Amino acid sequence: MSGTASPGPRTAADAGTGATATGAGPLAVAARARTEELRCELLALSHAVHAEPETRFEEHAASARLRAALDAHGFSVEAGVGGLPTAFRATREFGAPGGGPTLAVFCEYDALPGLGHGCGHNVIAAAGVGAALATAALLAEQGAPGRLLVIGSPGEEGGGGKVRLIEAGVLDGVDAAVMTHAAGYDAVSRTNLGRLSLEAVFTGRASHASAAPEGGRNALDAATLLLVAIGLLRQQITPDARIHARVAEGGQSINIIPERSRVELFVRSLDSGYLRGRLLEAVRDCVRGAAIATGTTYEFAEVAPAYDPVLANPVLAALAAEAFAALGRPIPHGTGWSGAAGSTDMGNVSQRMPALHPYVCAVPGVALHTRDFAAGAAGPEADAAVLDGGAMLAAVLTALFTDPDRLAQAKAEFEAATGAGARR
Repeated sequence: MSGTASPGPRTAADAGTGATATGAGPLAVAARARTEELRCELLALSHAVHAEPETRFEEHAASARLRAALDAHGFSVEAGVGGLPTAFRATREFGAPGGGPTLAVFCEYDALPGLGHGCGHNVIAAAGVGAALATAALLAEQGAPGRLLVIGSPGEEGGGGKVRLIEAGVLDGVDAAVMTHAAGYDAVSRTNLGRLSLEAVFTGRASHASAAPEGGRNALDAATLLLVAIGLLRQQITPDARIHARVAEGGQSINIIPERSRVELFVRSLDSGYLRGRLLEAVRDCVRGAAIATGTTYEFAEVAPAYDPVLANPVLAALAAEAFAALGRPIPHGTGWSGAAGSTDMGNVSQRMPALHPYVCAVPGVALHTRDFAAGAAGPEADAAVLDGGAMLAAVLTALFTDPDRLAQAKAEFEAATGAGARR
């Protein structure tokens, strides 16, 4: 049931078939039996990551825990892939070498600064491991060939870990990729926003704030004007667009005119052309105007990889919906774009291959990036999300491994949406 913890999977008998079936529903039931067998291990993993939150690119303990779990179950694990010390790639081959597709499941495990796992990445990590282990068990039973990768992708919260892995070639040769995200609801197809990570640095002139204020040029005033200008700009942007800003530096002493200020910004939109066109230029004008008004100079730059909008794949979404229904989480209609969304570097993956980024209810009705969600991310509903989310992904992966036509359909949908086929 959407928005609540799963009441548990149906049995294989309920589904009318055994573990050798290739439909996503029966496969989800079979996969859920595997994640149930791994309950203690998967939930201990989720709780351990939750109890020791590590921010982007510092996830050493979490990465080590995931690598150890996969290694213990027969995966070949490479640490530090893509030049990122906390990234990894774990691999298992099934059937004849080189036969079948190459599919990837992503694990995220970084926490939010000052908020811990308010985005539920501990659930994402454990569900990803559960998906890999359940898929491996099902493929061993069915004898289907292929190559399964588990990609540990650090730094999703602002660092663009997946973008860096793409650029390093870590995903070369992958036919499709999946992951699940914790949320306050269940959904299979949601288009997240594209995002630019920007920084404005103002440089003024220091002076005594009381004895000689006329000699100063106040960089903090420039930051203040920038925030005001952005606030006014919000009235003239498209409904999907978002602009967030914070003053990261604003002076060092109250009796010195601040000579340097730094403002960090996220700028988002569903439309990549609008994001890099009118919206970016409007924000740049706000920065320039603030500098002119205060007599300061400015620097304005992108400081982290841009995030692309998530490109939903209808074939993969339908498989996920079928699996969710079999697990007692029927997906209601209208779970796509709703006018409010965040951003993810899984969007960059989705623009390069068929990809799935569904949401599994872990803290019912609670918004992400809140202290309430962080507190609930190791609770009973979150534990159910680990087991059900892993089973759902395993069902999708196994369906793609065992049904070449289904994977071909997903690729055709991707090529139609991106024009990839025409560019070949």
